[in-house]
Amino acid sequence: MTEAGTARPLDRDAQFYVAGHRGLVGGAIWRALEDSGYTSLVGRTSAELDLRDRGAVFDFMGEARPQYVVLAAAKVGGILANNTYPVDFLSENLRIQTNVMDAALECGTERLLFLGSSCIYPKLAPQPIREDSLLTGHLEPTNDAYAIAKIAGILGVQSVRRQYGLPWISAMPTNLYGPGDNFSPIGSHVLPALIRRYDEAKAAGDPSVTNWGSGAPRREFLHVDDMAAACLYLLEHYDGPEQVNVGTGRDATIKEIAQLVAEVVGYEGETLWDTSKPDGTPQKLLDVSKLREIGWEAQIGLRDGLESTVAWYREHVGRLRETG
Repeated sequence: MTEAGTARPLDRDAQFYVAGHRGLVGGAIWRALEDSGYTSLVGRTSAELDLRDRGAVFDFMGEARPQYVVLAAAKVGGILANNTYPVDFLSENLRIQTNVMDAALECGTERLLFLGSSCIYPKLAPQPIREDSLLTGHLEPTNDAYAIAKIAGILGVQSVRRQYGLPWISAMPTNLYGPGDNFSPIGSHVLPALIRRYDEAKAAGDPSVTNWGSGAPRREFLHVDDMAAACLYLLEHYDGPEQVNVGTGRDATIKEIAQLVAEVVGYEGETLWDTSKPDGTPQKLLDVSKLREIGWEAQIGLRDGLESTVAWYREHVGRLRETG
């Protein structure tokens, strides 16, 4: 099967490996699989299995022989981390993806879903961004290394389809947030960074909070539980070579999002903007027409999602990781 075909229901009792099952996305997918009745889930922490170690990955996959794989493991970070450590983001993600895909191919994995990122698209792509915008322009320079690694992952999936006829697929989520996110000062993305900043300012009684940039860029956010639901839906309803955008189809300015976070957190001080810091991509809204045609739409609104995420953050604040 090299072109688009018809997907079919998955076997709930088959071995199902979630690479990155302790991360934001992988954890949500694991919960969704459990809720959907999957009985043979397989996961390994990074301490148990280093996905950068090719021999270890092949040994593990040879023993587990998963029928299905979701590749959600990745080295991820916000604009600061991506811009500061491009070698790490390129090298580690290429190794993780190649090792898992090659091992999955060798052990006969039937269905694999590769998760990328909306940063694969050109910095100045027409908005909202369609799937066919891929490779049509220059990338955002602050995270181009990460983006190139994810683009290589998409091509890896397409190559397997062309050479071996397996129904592997790729999904490209917009900015994600939710329970299990990375709230570290260095490694976090914009939304968890804002939640932590405003919550700490509220607790300290700070009169003001300073955010990076102008607040003018527009961003789209998808709750990770919605992302997990979309992944399960795509595995059973989509079989095509082109990556599928996963998002809400709606965006807002960073300034508007910061105001909403402040409201949800209960912070009543002033918000300042440090315009000496970079804004990043001016807008990054995904066109989700293809996903809607397949039959899926996001269900969790931003305010509801923020309220549950803030509650989770406050419950776990003493046990959060402090690195990237």
